[in-house]
Amino acid sequence: MQGEGRPLEGKVAIVTGAGGGIGRGEALLLAAQGAKVLVNDLGGTLGGDGSDQSAAQKVVEEIVRAGGVAEANHDDVASWDGAKALIDQAVAHFGGLDILVNNAGILRDGMSFNLTEADWDAVIKVHLKGHFAPTHFAATFWRERSKAGNPVKASVINTSSESGLYGNAGQSNYSAAKAGIASLTLVLARELERYGVRVNAIAPRARTRMTESTFGDLSTGGTFDVWDPHNVAPVVAWLAGDRAENISGQIFVVYGGTIELIEPFRVVSKIAKDNRWTPEELAERSRELFGDRSGRVPDFPVNFFD
Repeated sequence: MQGEGRPLEGKVAIVTGAGGGIGRGEALLLAAQGAKVLVNDLGGTLGGDGSDQSAAQKVVEEIVRAGGVAEANHDDVASWDGAKALIDQAVAHFGGLDILVNNAGILRDGMSFNLTEADWDAVIKVHLKGHFAPTHFAATFWRERSKAGNPVKASVINTSSESGLYGNAGQSNYSAAKAGIASLTLVLARELERYGVRVNAIAPRARTRMTESTFGDLSTGGTFDVWDPHNVAPVVAWLAGDRAENISGQIFVVYGGTIELIEPFRVVSKIAKDNRWTPEELAERSRELFGDRSGRVPDFPVNFFD
């Protein structure tokens, strides 16, 4: 039975990349709302090198001191074996799985003409495969339960980025991975709905190791710190629980006290004829497609220093 103040009572949650920043805030709030939380973090550097098991363990200790239930996991979620071990640990130690928050990521910025193959591969792997692999094994678990006649009410929350939604110069690898996560969210929402699984994504704007390396100091004055990474967690806790049981396949930009619902790709204009176009015809009628638009790449719509 869910308590009035603990709407996630009895649920089991996994948060990847939860050793600090946004993931840590998510893990702490999910636990405070009653969930048993498996705190995953490899403990690597911002660029994905090395490992440190103390990062996840410190968050577990915070949760336990506050009266919650948590365990640490140090598997590499971007590996097939690591992702399987992560899901298996939640099921074995906590008796099931209800919530998967995919958050783990790294950053290796560079312009397209300077980026190395290793930089491209590492970022795509940790972000995109690191989202898909845990979801694959979680989906397998939920599908088997559903087909066996056991009701499933599960939630996956993915972590995209405005860099992925709008395309940020100097982040071709990161932006491509985050755009892939947004599209993956739509696919998973369609595939898993029949098994009782909802899938949504957030694109958080907050002060983390990643933003500080890209934009520098984002500290703000005033009584409300809009860049506090803990501002993101309430949206995740809401999407994780039954109060959002009719919400799936959605993407939310989250920053400070603001939440924006993002509409995926849609048709904005079209021209048509009954046979094949010629290049000359397209040149003549292209203004019908663009209208008042310039036809050039739009400005990045986010000013991080407002």
